[in-house]
Amino acid sequence: MIKQTLIFCIVTLVLTAHSLWAESPEPEKEARALMAAEAWLSIVDKGEYDKSWEKTSEYFQNSVSKKDWTDALTGFRKPFGKVILRKVAQMKYTTSLPGAPDGEYVVIHFKTSFKNKASSFETVTPSLEKNGTWRVAGYFIK
Repeated sequence: MIKQTLIFCIVTLVLTAHSLWAESPEPEKEARALMAAEAWLSIVDKGEYDKSWEKTSEYFQNSVSKKDWTDALTGFRKPFGKVILRKVAQMKYTTSLPGAPDGEYVVIHFKTSFKNKASSFETVTPSLEKNGTWRVAGYFIK
């Protein structure tokens, strides 16, 4: 009886641990959002700030003017210089974000090294648009 109870406890523990580390319930959406985020970041990395605004979501464009966006990136992103290394640190699918309408989002945290800033974190949040494409709805760097 003790042996059966012990086996049951071990199996339960293994299954519980597996569910904690299991893949996201939306891996395909996360993969598509990551591709959109990386494509968008490549535009930002080239210094094409106007174009990066044009590639953002409708929500983003309604929240930030193109001029304000390009001024902001020129002021806080350009001084960092060229990207040396960018790696995904964390990624999470969600349907709700503070201050944003409900929808489908993937919050992606990148650990990034720049020429003039050895260690920083970028957060890029693509959202799924009505037409089925993923477009960046938020960007933050620190």
